[in-house]
Amino acid sequence: MMAALDEAWRIAESSDDPAVQARARDKAKLCAQMAAAARKIAAMSPPAKTGKAGPEHPLDLIQDFVRRMDKATTAIEAAEEPAPEPQPRAAQAVAMQAALAKLKRR
Repeated sequence: MMAALDEAWRIAESSDDPAVQARARDKAKLCAQMAAAARKIAAMSPPAKTGKAGPEHPLDLIQDFVRRMDKATTAIEAAEEPAPEPQPRAAQAVAMQAALAKLKRR
């Protein structure tokens, strides 16, 4: 397809005849439409299934297990962390609330 597209552009660039250039443009458009259709078909087809290769060495199995356990424990530890303490109120907000309370607005 790329060869046909390159050939169409070569013909269009080398010729001064408008009819030849129009045919070359039509070929280029056809190549683009075919490429778009191929992309759509590729998007619809399921990805190739590749089986997960098992570890070749027992040490690889142990390292994989330790890595998965570390990942799981860090997720659990992150979930168990207490919420941060609320920040103390700003002095301006405290003063404003005292003034409003004095005026009996809150």
